[in-house]
Amino acid sequence: MLNMLQRPKRVAAIQDLSGFGRCSLTVIIPILSSMGIQVCPVPTTILSTHTGGLQTPVFLDLTDYVSQSLAHYRQIGVEFESVYTGFLGSEGQIDHCLAYFAAYPDAFLVVDPVMGDEGKTYKTYTPEMVRRMAELVAKADMITPNLTESCILLGEAYPASPITRSQAKSMLVRLSEKGPKIVVVTGVHFADGTLANIGYEREKNAFWSVSCRYVPVKYPGTGDAYTSTLLGALLGGESLPAAMERATRFLETAIKTTYGYGSDPRHGVMLEMVLHELSSQEPMAGYQIL
Repeated sequence: MLNMLQRPKRVAAIQDLSGFGRCSLTVIIPILSSMGIQVCPVPTTILSTHTGGLQTPVFLDLTDYVSQSLAHYRQIGVEFESVYTGFLGSEGQIDHCLAYFAAYPDAFLVVDPVMGDEGKTYKTYTPEMVRRMAELVAKADMITPNLTESCILLGEAYPASPITRSQAKSMLVRLSEKGPKIVVVTGVHFADGTLANIGYEREKNAFWSVSCRYVPVKYPGTGDAYTSTLLGALLGGESLPAAMERATRFLETAIKTTYGYGSDPRHGVMLEMVLHELSSQEPMAGYQIL
């Protein structure tokens, strides 16, 4: 849907580019493009593979490129409906993301604060990097942390056991108090045995939950795929709970398809086999109030 723009909506995606392994920009570009969104990649780093078990990748730091790309886009009058950041490798990259946010204050500013998983902070994230990520989160309209990243942002210990729905709602509100008006937390295990992605809209004081089916394997890039689908649905005019459900169902299909083929998990989800699912106009109404 072109809306009043007479062109597709446009996203500046400030992310790394891993040539093999299906994550970051190699996931973001096809997903958003399939949803009718123009992606303008702003690569922070180029790697031959992701860093999750495929030996030591070839690495090219493009930190300086980020600020130069912004200067050029401003010079030629390029506008963005959204600026979307993911994994960032240095404080300098965070500075450049803040500059993009300042340059496009009317854009929908999205931060996927990629800092850790399974209760552990990534080795590249120093306490100072965590502090600087909190600065970026404070400027965002929407953040999409997992449970580990939510605890890092809140300065809390990772829970030793599944959480209650009351604890989940408290966490969402406290994350929103740090700046973003929309918070979506992925991969939350509840005390009643369910696994869900949960969300909060501060302006409506509304809490949402979309349950997931557990598959006993982890793939790189699934967070990128989820946030990208969520963003594409929101830019397409869907409500937050409908967008959350669309993203959850798409990712569920991608994971189950890949698992069924027995593909090496390090290679990521078999996105090429499921992208057509994003063209579906089926209404989403299976979400629940948290």
